[in-house]
Amino acid sequence: MSDLLTEQQNPKTANIDQLPTLEMLEAINQEDMMVATVVREALPSIAQAVEAIVDRLQQGGRLIYVGAGTSGRLAMLDAVECVPTFGTPSEMVQALIAGGEPALKRTVEGAEDDARAGREDLLALNVSATDAVVGIAASGRTPYVLGALEAANELGAITIGVACNSPSRLLDIARIRISAPVGPEVIAGSTRLKAGTAQKMILNMLSTASMVKLGKVYGNLMVDVRVTNEKLAQRARRIVSLLIGASEEEARRLLEQSNNEVKVAIVAGSLNITPEEARSVLVQANGRLRQIIG
Repeated sequence: MSDLLTEQQNPKTANIDQLPTLEMLEAINQEDMMVATVVREALPSIAQAVEAIVDRLQQGGRLIYVGAGTSGRLAMLDAVECVPTFGTPSEMVQALIAGGEPALKRTVEGAEDDARAGREDLLALNVSATDAVVGIAASGRTPYVLGALEAANELGAITIGVACNSPSRLLDIARIRISAPVGPEVIAGSTRLKAGTAQKMILNMLSTASMVKLGKVYGNLMVDVRVTNEKLAQRARRIVSLLIGASEEEARRLLEQSNNEVKVAIVAGSLNITPEEARSVLVQANGRLRQIIG
């Protein structure tokens, strides 16, 4: 552990406990500013991962994240948010966290050290060659994640590693390697800080770019948004109104007739056809709105 970059003591914050509050926050902010630059340097690898993920999803496969602690919670957050944002089935993007659901609310001591549990949890998902499995570990050495990724390799899935230390065992066994060496943390070893920020940025890119390429975004609008509350209902009406040039009341009517399916409402309103006809048109275009309304 002492050799890991993420475990080193940061000389820039060696006296952070003696700083006035504002200067303490400035020191934290200064370190945070480097994260985006590090992630930018990893963009070619992230792009390679996105292409691989899209290829699997188009075959009916899944995107499966695996992590422990902060990494696992960030993975779960990204997976869960894909459902309302992009209207994905809940099984399309999933996350495994060491210790299971209880680990989302509290630490589950020792869970991350169990490589066998990682393997068993991964196998329980019936992973195949059509799936993409992303292992996330700031250290690059978390046994739970390594066990899951090794099992995924054996099953023929495309494996992607995200680590903040390089070289690392995680990057060695992953077929696509995303390295984000953000350096020593403000508080030595507290990888929920810069490493966690880098991981969240990368996971956001993997899921968002993949969904864009699957046609779940038109321009920069989330046209597959799932209407599950009033905020999202208002967002859906704005999207429909904007894209077909209709009043909000007309957008509301189209959405009601279309069972709150935004793309269906847009196609029905644009082409002046019934929602049933709009669904048929969307099926023929593989759900890609751009092919229908340009």
